[in-house]
Amino acid sequence: MTMITQEKFDSGLMKLPAWFRQEIPDMQKIRAMKGLFRSSRLHTVCESANCPNMGTCWKQGVATFMILGGTCTRACRFCSVPAGRPDLIDHEEPQNVALAVKQLGLRYVVVTSVARDDIEDEGAGQFARTIGAIRRLTPEVKIEVLIPDFSAKEGSLKILSDAAPEVISHNIETVRRLAPSVRPQALHDRSLGVLRRFRGLNNRVFIKSSLMAGIGETDEEIIEVMKELREAGCQILTIGQYLAPTRNKRHLPVVRFVEPEAFEMYRQKGLEMGFVHVESGPLVRSSYIAEQGYQAALGRLPARHATV
Repeated sequence: MTMITQEKFDSGLMKLPAWFRQEIPDMQKIRAMKGLFRSSRLHTVCESANCPNMGTCWKQGVATFMILGGTCTRACRFCSVPAGRPDLIDHEEPQNVALAVKQLGLRYVVVTSVARDDIEDEGAGQFARTIGAIRRLTPEVKIEVLIPDFSAKEGSLKILSDAAPEVISHNIETVRRLAPSVRPQALHDRSLGVLRRFRGLNNRVFIKSSLMAGIGETDEEIIEVMKELREAGCQILTIGQYLAPTRNKRHLPVVRFVEPEAFEMYRQKGLEMGFVHVESGPLVRSSYIAEQGYQAALGRLPARHATV
């Protein structure tokens, strides 16, 4: 089996693997969605992270809202979100997100944010206010949050847990060996501790995380971090191919393009470990078809989550 590396891809010896091909997106729908977000002063991680699935999700009227501004206080080496001096907190943002959710007619919404180490609660309160605003306006909508680690502050974790979204997601991103270079301002064990703490604070919320493949890890290391996540109480897992946002030195290069067969192996291993749902494939991202992952997980644990 020939390994497709970033070096071969950049040199022109190889094209992007065939399994990355997608349908041409509906540009009319994309323009309409962008117009709504701009008029409401809202950010989406779909745009900020250059997600390859933006056309697919937006065609379905689905998007992941990014609160707390568009500038992050951290500079992770896989991420295209700008890092620097953060924006002022927009106190109308929770209501604007809720209004957009209603206007789009969403059944399921994902809310994420930039890291805000400059705020005492690191943004947990804004998450809670956003969840509350959505629930007041559209109480039937299910809510997933994708959060930074809040520096594992107990008060911040409790604020978010008490807001009781259906799914709390925090991404481990990579394997233990590579964590210091991939997420230099984060800690591998701190992320595992955050997931474990949420499991203890609210056992009626699904706990979720995500991994990127192709940064230089081995399959054995992928399996090992999956075990760590499962031991921390993680129930839903997504695994996808890392794609460098730019060729800037800040961003890590792709070391390998992982073949679909390997992603299927990860999925099977995850189910054997006891994850209630594993979404694994080259184009998978943490928020990609998130509603389907939630529904699949809900179906596996109907009694425990009967009122969710």
